[in-house]
Amino acid sequence: MASRAERYKKAAVKAAKKARMWAVAAVRQADRLLVEAQKRVETEQRRKRVKAALRRTGKVMRAVGRAAIVAGVAAGIAAARAESRAPKAGKKGRR
Repeated sequence: MASRAERYKKAAVKAAKKARMWAVAAVRQADRLLVEAQKRVETEQRRKRVKAALRRTGKVMRAVGRAAIVAGVAAGIAAARAESRAPKAGKKGRR
């Protein structure tokens, strides 16, 4: 029969092995959680970048819209001036 010291030693080794097993399992789980957290952070950063890009695009589109309106008004004014400055057809021109 094993002595008391050997039984304690055997129990301590068994407990240490079980503790190591659970520690390895905990590390695996922590790695999984870390990977998932990094994915979420990445998607949040991506979402923020997309929103910022959309905001910039919106600003550009508004500026383009304003420029188009200004260009249209300028073209209308230029056409009106050209029409008013065109030589008028006199009596000879009409037939």
